[in-house]
Parts: sequence; structure tokens; C-alpha cells
Amino acid sequence: MGNSVYVASVEGYTGKSTVALGLLQQLSRRVERVGVFRPIVRADLAGHGGRDYVLDLLTAHDAVPLAYDDCVGVSYDQVHADPEAALDEIVRRYHAVADRVDAVLVVGSDYTDIGTPTEFSYNAKIAANLGAPVLLVLNGFARTPQDLRAITDMAVAELQANHGSLFAVIANRVGKDELESAVAALKSVDVPAFALPEEPLLSQPSVADLLGPIDGRLLSGDPQLLSREVTGLMVAAMTIPNVLDRLFEGAAVVTAGDRPEVVLGVLMAHASRTFPQISAIVLNGGFTLPAQVQRLIEGLGVTLPVVETDLGTQATSAALTAVRGRLTKESPRKVDTALALFDRYVDGRALLDQLAVARSTAVTPLMFEHQLLDRAVADRKHIVLPEGEEERILRAADMLLRRGVAELTLLGDPIAISAKAAAIGVDVAAARIINPDDDELAERFAAEYHRLRQHRGVDLDRARELVKDVSYFGTMMVQLGLADGMVSGAVHTTAHTIRPALEVVKTVPDVSVVSSVFFMCLQHQVLVYGDCAVNPDPTAEQLADIAISSAATALAFGVEPRVAMLSYSTGSSGTGTDVQKVSEATAIVRERAPQLLVEGPIQYDAAIDSAVARTKLPGSPVAGRATVFIFPDLNTGNNTYKAVQRSANAVAVGPVLQGLRKPVNDLSRGATVRDIVNTVAITAIQAQQGERR
Repeated sequence: MGNSVYVASVEGYTGKSTVALGLLQQLSRRVERVGVFRPIVRADLAGHGGRDYVLDLLTAHDAVPLAYDDCVGVSYDQVHADPEAALDEIVRRYHAVADRVDAVLVVGSDYTDIGTPTEFSYNAKIAANLGAPVLLVLNGFARTPQDLRAITDMAVAELQANHGSLFAVIANRVGKDELESAVAALKSVDVPAFALPEEPLLSQPSVADLLGPIDGRLLSGDPQLLSREVTGLMVAAMTIPNVLDRLFEGAAVVTAGDRPEVVLGVLMAHASRTFPQISAIVLNGGFTLPAQVQRLIEGLGVTLPVVETDLGTQATSAALTAVRGRLTKESPRKVDTALALFDRYVDGRALLDQLAVARSTAVTPLMFEHQLLDRAVADRKHIVLPEGEEERILRAADMLLRRGVAELTLLGDPIAISAKAAAIGVDVAAARIINPDDDELAERFAAEYHRLRQHRGVDLDRARELVKDVSYFGTMMVQLGLADGMVSGAVHTTAHTIRPALEVVKTVPDVSVVSSVFFMCLQHQVLVYGDCAVNPDPTAEQLADIAISSAATALAFGVEPRVAMLSYSTGSSGTGTDVQKVSEATAIVRERAPQLLVEGPIQYDAAIDSAVARTKLPGSPVAGRATVFIFPDLNTGNNTYKAVQRSANAVAVGPVLQGLRKPVNDLSRGATVRDIVNTVAITAIQAQQGERR
């Protein structure tokens, strides 16, 4: 065992791709470079852009450094022509992958060519020749635990006959009431066993999947929404009131192209908060919508895909009913759902321990992000997002909710939020949506804000006005314990985000200043930079506060703090007021936190490079090994973090605010969806730590 695992099944449609994706995610938590390998692929993949969709999904993962073509073994044709020669080629190509990575995930064949009783035997033979233990995936749909055990026994016998070894079993698509009994039945095989429940979303086709079988053409709508899942078909051949009564969430509505009143009625229902959100409209019969109706749809800015086909109603319905969904890289909602499902029902850490995969000493950006999400999921907190109508916030909220990272409240107009979510094809139904303008909480918040700020001349009327601002409303939720933390700043300034927290939440004892850090994720390690976002020109006392707070933040997120107080001079080699400030700050840190490893003044090269450190500060426990870098002012810090981010291709996570009694974090206005997800996870972790304190 050690550095490879072979995911195999004894039949098709087991959901093997869900298990493979979940296992890949687990491997990426432990090692830096993960390879994927597909021993057998179909030669004719024209309907999928010439690529195997499972391999395409896995090679798109951030932890996989290999190109798609590097990860392909042989075709079914080669296996049929000469099985032994094909096996030799598979082994050769596998080792070419294994030589370049730390671990290899091998995904067996799919029974999509000519399924035969010998196909699993051939997979078993491949696994034995690769020295890869087999993770067996079973299809548990409509099967009893006894059925699953019988299939496993047959698979084990086949593995033994071909000198392969079984290391774990996962039954997929099991009824929720049968999960425990399925695991109990499989555990008697004497290997780790798990069961995943049936998740309808994973087998639902996307709108894009529907186009091929009916030769469909996108008439109008946003092409990006072709990735949205279709939960079922609704043939709209009745009058519009009856059509509206039969709409359901995620439906693809099939109607004749000469029924414009149905098209317009369904589009209006889709835009309404009082009707379900559908996935697409399919116009059949080869009829063209009247020009006036097309112009009306264009003027409404409708994003819902409207597809047309020349097939009749019966042929269209029959073709669409036969379409089966797949887990592909173009279906982000399915990917997030599959990962959350695997994490919830499979002990990934135990699986990797069973494989004896050694943990890498490097900490890559991807590993660090995994650590953040894992810690947030382990103890879910409630985070408020004041900018609930912003597209990036909604996309991040969809991802956060599917992965179970946090409970969320979105602030804004519920109608506008729902309409925006429908327009971009995301689901935030699990989030609480509050409108600060008319929510009864506003009066409670105003009274509390007035109590806290009346000494600064804030009367109740002014308090009522202020708390309707989303940043103040969100901050008051945190202050009064209705949320555990707040993340804002995607469309607001840093000052707009932080000011309410400074007025209401205040700083922790013994900290005089709120500051920030960035986690700088380099290729093999994570460094902490502070302060690069908040304090323009801190005093020596404030700089000491920033250093102590930054060290505590580093430690809380798994970075051993060795603090470098940066300057243009190292030790006593230079003079000047700027150097003197850093010297004084270093002395204050040593007095207030004598247990902390700190060095200063020190230049960046002496702090990071051991060779330079031996020359400039020999014997220093920090020089050459620093992990926390404290910049003397905002100008230096902000420019340095951006220079490192761009020039070294580093991932900058932050800014993370520190020093507040309760977590409030600011986003860059250029924040990506991934940035928002990471910041929410960090805020949740800060809330966990605050609760423990």
C-alpha cells in the first residue's frame, strides 16, 4: 500500500465518480501532488468533447499537476485486440504518472463499452499489477444489505483469484433508512466500510445535457445557466392556470413553440417569489416564437435558458426522459454536493491512514484552504453577510451552504436577492434573508446602539437611521449574539465595514488597536504578514500590539509564530527614527510576551533566508526562519504583500482582522468567490476560538 488506490466497481452507474472525487479531495489534504490515472477509456468520446468526463473532472482539481493526456491508459479497442499488450501499456503509463506525484488515484473502467462478466476481473488484474489496493464501490439503489454483502463476496473472490487486495468498501446510493444496516453487513468483510445515501441531484442531468439528444438550440438566456440541474420534465399542453399549478422546482418545461402565452406565463412565474424556480423552457415542434414575443423576452433581460428543437412533443419528451446526469467539472453544484456527501459519511482520515499515506511536511495553498474549511465544518457557526444582493456573495453562499461550512444570514431586499439568485442559477434557500429596512430587529438594534453611543451624542432617531445601514445592522447582529461573525467589503470600503465594529464590538482587553494580517500561501509554506490593510503609521506601542496579535492569529491557524519586526536595518547596523520605532516596538513585545520568539529590527532577507541570517544575525532563533512578518507601516506592508502575491504567484488570504472581541472581517472589493469562502471559514474559526475563550 502507500501511495496509490484503485477505485473499482462490478457494474456501471454506481456513482464511482462521487467516491473518486471525495477520495481525491482527501488525498489533497495530506500530500502536495496527487496524480489521477484512468487505465481504460472509450475511444469514441465525440459526444463529450473527445474526453472522458470522469478523468476531465479529476484532472481539473487544483492538487493534480498533470495534463489530461498524461493520465490516460489505453482504449477498450486495445484491450479487446490484445489484453496482455494493453496491460503492459497500462502499467508503463501508470508508472510515468506515479514518478511525478506523491500519490495516485486510479479509477477503473465504467462498463460503458461492452460490459462483460470479465470486466471486473480485468480491473482486478490491473490493480494487482499496479500494486494498488482496491476500494470497491457498490450500487446500493433498491438493494438490501444482504444483496450488497453478496456482491462484495463475489468481488472479493474475483480479486483474490487475480491476486488483488481489497482495502475498503463504499456502498453508494443507499436508502437513508438502510445506511446503518448496510454498513453493518459490509463490515463483516473485515475492511473499512461506509455507505452514502442516494442524492437525487447527482443523477439529475443539466440543461446542457438535454441539448444533444433533441438537437436543441439555445434561443435565449444565459449560456452559463446551461449547467443548472433539471429535476424533471413538465409537459405544458394545458391552459396557463393549469400549467402554473403544476410547476415544480428545477423543472424543464416542454411546450410547443406556437404557445407564446405559456412561454410568457412560465417566465413570469420563474421571476416571481411565489412560484418555483424552473431550469429551462424547451420549445418543440420547430415553431418559431412570434417576433413581438421574442422582442419582449429580450427587453425583460431574461436569463432562463429557452431552448428550441424541431422534434415533436412525444419524441422530445421520450428523448429527454432517457437522459442521465453526470458529475462533471461543468456542474459546480454537483461537485460541492458530492464533496459534502463524502465528507459527511466517509471517515477520510481513517481511509488514508489505512492506506498509510504519509503526510507531507509542506503546506500548500490548497492544503491550507482545506484546513480552514475542515475546521469551520467541524463546529458550524452563524455568519452574517451584509452584501446579500452582490453576485459574488450569492455564489459563495451557495457553495458555503452546500459544503456545510457555516449557517448564513444574507442582508438585503428578499425579492431582489431571490431574483438575483434565480438569474445566476444559485440556491440560497437554506440561508436566512433579512431586510434591514423593515425588520422588527431594527428597533431593538437602534435601542441598543443608542445605549452604547449616547455618550457620543447619538440620539434614538439617529440610531434608527444608522442601524438600517447593512454594515451597522450586521454588526449589531454580532454584538447581540444573533450571529457569530460578519464578513463584508465586497462592495463597501474597509472603513465602512470596520467603523461599526470599532464603535460597538470594541477591542479585546490589553489590545489598543484593531489590525489585520494576510496569510501568504507560498508554494510550500504559509507566512503571516501584518499589518497590510488597516493602520497607516502605527506607533511603537501599536506596532507591538500588532505583533502580539499577529502571533496569536498565526498560532490559532496552525502557523508556529516566529516574529520578524521588519525594518531597512538589521540589528544595530542602521539608525533613524523609523529604525528606532521598530527597536522600541520589539522591546515592548519582549516585555509583554516574553515567551514569544521575536527579532527586530531585521531586514526581510535576513528574516526569510537562512544563509543571509547566518551572516547578519548568527544564532538568532528567528532570523532565516521567520513565519510572522510585521511591517513598520501600511505603505511598506501593502506594497510588499501585493508584490509577493503577484511575483511569487502566492495566494493571499485576507485581510483577517484581529483585536476585536467578536469576529468581523473585511473583503477586498476585488474579492473572488474563493476569497469570500475562505474569509467566511476564517471568521467561523475565529468565532470558535472566541467561544472557547
